Amino acid sequence: MNYGEIKYCDIANGTGVRTSVFVSGCRNHCEDCFNRATWDFNFGKPFTKEVENEVIDTLKLSYIGGLSILGGEPFEVENQAGVLELIKRAKEEFPKKTIWIYSGFTYEELLNGSRAATPTAREILFLCDILVDGRFKKELKNISLKFRGSENQRIIDLKKTSASGEVVLAREFY
Repeated sequence: MNYGEIKYCDIANGTGVRTSVFVSGCRNHCEDCFNRATWDFNFGKPFTKEVENEVIDTLKLSYIGGLSILGGEPFEVENQAGVLELIKRAKEEFPKKTIWIYSGFTYEELLNGSRAATPTAREILFLCDILVDGRFKKELKNISLKFRGSENQRIIDLKKTSASGEVVLAREFY
């Protein structure tokens, strides 16, 4: 897995101050994507164990509220193993920090009916706290939305969704 960028004090991609990892590789190719460079799976640098250690080390800081994973597309099959490994380690070492993950796939597509629907994708969803889902749609762009770019995108509370068996939106962001 490659990454295009890591932001160590990010306030735009989840609540509080976060460490955000932008993975490389995306086949969704949304029109007017804010991060087109990360469509290329070879963009950026390899996400090595040393880079993973740096990301994990930032989570030790008391003012970092958690980890956000964006792209590119974290749920592209080529990225899933690396994303899962990072999430597992973050959860194990910092169980009280939240993990947000962004995807152009909808929650339903991640469970079945898309190239990203794998057992690994299910495990990633189970471990994360928040999923921001859905492809960016230029015609639904709304710069006043919290933590998302277009009105079709949802902010899903994955713990409540798992418990209820139905998608539960994180209402505090609407």
